[in-house]
Amino acid sequence: MKKDLYLMRHGQTLFNVRRRIQGWCDSPLTELGKQQALKAKEYLKDISFDHYYSSTSERCCDTIELIIGDHYYKRLKGLKERNFGLFEGESEDLNPNFDDFGYDDLFPHYGGERKEDVQKRLKETLTDVMNKEDHQTVLALSHAGACMCFLSTVIDPEEVLKSGGFTNCCILHLKMILLSLLKLFDHNKKILIKSRLFKSKEVK
Repeated sequence: MKKDLYLMRHGQTLFNVRRRIQGWCDSPLTELGKQQALKAKEYLKDISFDHYYSSTSERCCDTIELIIGDHYYKRLKGLKERNFGLFEGESEDLNPNFDDFGYDDLFPHYGGERKEDVQKRLKETLTDVMNKEDHQTVLALSHAGACMCFLSTVIDPEEVLKSGGFTNCCILHLKMILLSLLKLFDHNKKILIKSRLFKSKEVK
């Protein structure tokens, strides 16, 4: 049985603009972030979703509410961003370079989550969602870091980075058969590595 999961990042936030590390801490959507959500709404309007899910973070809830209006959605802690420990709310200048001793080795030493734990959390949460019998076409709102951790279990995340990264209100369309990832598509139904992802950051 074929199933469709649309995995989406929240709109731009105040901390995104101010370059603050934002995991379990939160900040409100900017006006651009709200416009990005409305642009995504326009793109998704002809898709018949049977269920909606969101991270419990306010920035994701605000984004999905702009998209689906009064429709019911369920909040799941399993979709939350990675916990960056003592780095939460600090300047992104404190982030280590990916080529240093190991980007993912730093945060657990300061109370943050291990990459493997985030991968497991996202994979279990999304598998549980898509395992439900009446869940054929699902929209799930999450975060860049969490989504990249999840994607690294099914594809080479470098392919996403090459396409421009998992930007605000970017949407990934995952087609699934028997709960196994079949292909990762963009909004033009082309394989991700051959085409760009849908990005609503183009809102001016």
